[in-house]
Amino acid sequence: MLNIPTDLLRTLVTVVDLRSFTKAAHSLGVSQPAVSAQVKRLQFLLGHELLDKSAPGVSLTSRGHEVVTAARRMLAINDEILRATGGVFGAETLRVGFSGDFAGMGIAPALARFRARRPHVPFSVNVTNFEHMLRDLKNGELDLAVTVAKSQPAIQARHLWLDQAVWVRSAATQINPHGPVPLVSFGEDCECRQLALEALNRVGRECDFVFASPGIASLEAAVVVGLGVMVLPRSRVAMTSLAVWDDAPLPPLPDLHCGIFLHEGDIGAELAELADEIAAVLRPQLRVADAAEPARAAGS
Repeated sequence: MLNIPTDLLRTLVTVVDLRSFTKAAHSLGVSQPAVSAQVKRLQFLLGHELLDKSAPGVSLTSRGHEVVTAARRMLAINDEILRATGGVFGAETLRVGFSGDFAGMGIAPALARFRARRPHVPFSVNVTNFEHMLRDLKNGELDLAVTVAKSQPAIQARHLWLDQAVWVRSAATQINPHGPVPLVSFGEDCECRQLALEALNRVGRECDFVFASPGIASLEAAVVVGLGVMVLPRSRVAMTSLAVWDDAPLPPLPDLHCGIFLHEGDIGAELAELADEIAAVLRPQLRVADAAEPARAAGS
């Protein structure tokens, strides 16, 4: 009977988690050609292509999704045996996804506190959009997602709360009442950007995408000097030097459904702890000590 070496499975999972052969090689302490060779060997043993070569970056085929899901279970059992016997093992990387609307807004200190308490638990963080995060959670390619959405997602959340989308300005902000609205945003992966577009379309206003960046510091600077306005969750504005424009000559914006979602299945203590640490930052009224009952917090 054919046996699949666990090192080949771990290499494939690492490539998928980090979305890069180069980063996987660095994480595993081997060369990039070695990583490529191990993935090719695994595909040869299984008789199937696991990576979709027609898609950009690292993307799995349908068979690849099945293999990665099963590989995670096998590696978890492997690591459990090592724990039980006192063997040496490497902790599995926690994969975290953030909506652009939350990127850089007090998240780094929360991650730093978690790392200080759990120095041996690695994690990787990526900024992506809501649809991609839900897909990756479902496929087992993401462990934790911090999202902003226009409506409440159908999946169970560990933390779920409402926040109001607001127009944000600075003292230098000026808008031509008859011209396009200059918009500053996190880019296409930003739910607040989509809300702004929909609101402006409803009243027949056009907009110009004058500045986009994945970092809040550069976006804040753009608004400060008067390049344009942006939309943020109301609770996030206090983390900047900007001001809510409550009487803006712009259309009203709806509430946002903000949530922290975990991959279905067994939730380890480390993953739950990280989710609660992030919630304590994004929801100032929530203390980490109160996060043990997420169902009570959900929807509040």
